[in-house]
Amino acid sequence: MVRPHDIVIPPETRWLNDPAAAEVCGVIEAAGYEIFFVGGCVRNAIIGQADSDVDMSTNALPECVMEIAEAAGLKAVPTGIDHGTVTVVAQGAPFEITTFRRDVDTDGRRAVVAFSEDISDDARRRDFTMNALYATAQGQIVDPLDGLPDLLARRIRFIEDPAARIREDYLRILRFFRFFAWYADPMEGFDADAMAAIAANIDGLERLSAERVGQEMAKLLSAPDPGPALAAMRQTGVLPTVLPGADDCFVPILVHLEGELSFEPCWINRLALLGGENVAERFRLSKADARRLGLMQDIGFNGPPLAEIAYRHGVNVAQGAMLLRAALARETPELSLLETISEASRAIFPVKAADLQPDYQGPALGAKLKELEQRWIDSGFSLGKVALLKGV
Repeated sequence: MVRPHDIVIPPETRWLNDPAAAEVCGVIEAAGYEIFFVGGCVRNAIIGQADSDVDMSTNALPECVMEIAEAAGLKAVPTGIDHGTVTVVAQGAPFEITTFRRDVDTDGRRAVVAFSEDISDDARRRDFTMNALYATAQGQIVDPLDGLPDLLARRIRFIEDPAARIREDYLRILRFFRFFAWYADPMEGFDADAMAAIAANIDGLERLSAERVGQEMAKLLSAPDPGPALAAMRQTGVLPTVLPGADDCFVPILVHLEGELSFEPCWINRLALLGGENVAERFRLSKADARRLGLMQDIGFNGPPLAEIAYRHGVNVAQGAMLLRAALARETPELSLLETISEASRAIFPVKAADLQPDYQGPALGAKLKELEQRWIDSGFSLGKVALLKGV
């Protein structure tokens, strides 16, 4: 086994103190095998970020993991046994345990793997050095490929040969920029070898499914500040490849306004501002996300007044439209708009259908209600029922 590192996982880390996780590790180790926490949960614990999914890795074969777990009275589910993954349930909590693997063949999207007993083999098939970190059940870090210095420096670096890693799975191009947006120190800049390899392999992005591209872009746009990553994507040709017609120049302004007004980032608003051709189709957005994107595109730039948007669509949509308009204008919105939006979202149209019957029925009733409602909105929600019904 690779020697544990001197640095250890912070003792307050949730999964390190999880009795269910400890039970799973205990039964595997009692049977004479190694088991480690791996990947995102280790990475995030070291740098003090929120918990990621808790994954485990072992030198025990998947069938052996199932036998050990079941012998200990734990439930074992062969969720991906052909690829080495077994889900073990302890105290009601599921844990995915994957046998060490090495790549035998790759086609740019999927890999044919073989099981291994060497943790270094398992580490080499991962994407970035900061993701090839393991931890024992006691919290000792195991670093087969010397990725810890990169993580501590917030440096995004491919494992060994960047071009080879990319050709194994072209989604790693987008993952590189997403990880930069979430984890990198912008002052470190972009790894030159990685950028050269990305620029040389852009054609591989065409092999990816729209769903995978869309999911990765949503995660990237959800980062605290995706601006530098988007700019680098444009410079390398990645952005126009995955989203022709996109323009990232206004996104940093939107990010600044979000911070200035203490608004939570909204990736849909950022995507609307980014623009591009056939966005919902190219990213295979869910129906709900596609509707929200279409709404923000319709009303975010040249739509009705913000008060009307707040009344019809709620506070969040109106605030999003306010930010988009301010970003395009390159100016901070008036704070009074926030109160206007809040008040308008609570406004209640004073006229009911019964107030117009029996003079109006059917479609004529609906048209008259719509007409009066628009008059009421245009008045700044000030007209009362009597004034609206006068002369009707």
